Amino acid sequence: MVDIDNLRGWIGRSQEKSDTITPRLVESYNAIFDASSSPAPGDAAPLGIHWCLAPDIAPMSALGPDGHPARGGFLPPVPLPRRMWAGGHVDFSGEFHVGDSVTKRSHIEDVTAKTGRSGALVFVTVRHDYLTPRGVVLSERQDIVYRDQDTKAASAVAGQTKSDPVTEPVHADHSRQIDASATLLFRYSALTFNGHRIHYDLPYATGEEHYPGLVFHGPLQASYLMRLAAETAARPLQTFSYRSVAPLFGGGAVSIHANRKQDEIDLWVADSQHKPTMKAAAT
Repeated sequence: MVDIDNLRGWIGRSQEKSDTITPRLVESYNAIFDASSSPAPGDAAPLGIHWCLAPDIAPMSALGPDGHPARGGFLPPVPLPRRMWAGGHVDFSGEFHVGDSVTKRSHIEDVTAKTGRSGALVFVTVRHDYLTPRGVVLSERQDIVYRDQDTKAASAVAGQTKSDPVTEPVHADHSRQIDASATLLFRYSALTFNGHRIHYDLPYATGEEHYPGLVFHGPLQASYLMRLAAETAARPLQTFSYRSVAPLFGGGAVSIHANRKQDEIDLWVADSQHKPTMKAAAT
């Protein structure tokens, strides 16, 4: 049972953490996207790097069986076994620079309970503000979803499997192909200090959480889309909203797409059967 009244007691909790955008972090991040660079202090840092800053760091003895830090600290101790990104919204008010000392201020905005096809769902909304010596550079609302364990394949959650029939691709003005290799997922997990085993431990992902393969990170999908949006716009982004619509699994071809409509850009990630897994919009 989910005691939602108890969990809502976490609303208003806050924490503050600091990090530094080092040349090594930027070079490692760019390498994931095959973007060569020789970052120097003062250079603009790449879009999406904020998801690599100030991660939750816990000793091995404080990890849960899924590789996440044990619950009950900053985030509420939701008694549902699966935790995943649901979506969010980013407002840009500046840019990060290589060498910046960044303060990440976070607080819990809301905790709600719903019922989905897989059973009970709990949504936790978190607000993150990233401050540099020049003030707030980026603000993000992040939606996290917790849900029941499901012993069936991931299709019970997403309504899709790798064996589903291929659909016709949606027209896109701009498209890119990604090799969703296990190495890519492992490197992003390492860069973000994300111990969640569904991203790199195939026996755990398939045997314990009953996915058909390794799970492609939500923030990695969002980073690909954010970078494509900036490339398409050829101007600084003002906002970026994203929403996960189905899990995406590694080991196959993945594509990212964009259509520009005046000052707004529609974006999406599609799996090997052309089915969307994340949708986004940028201005």
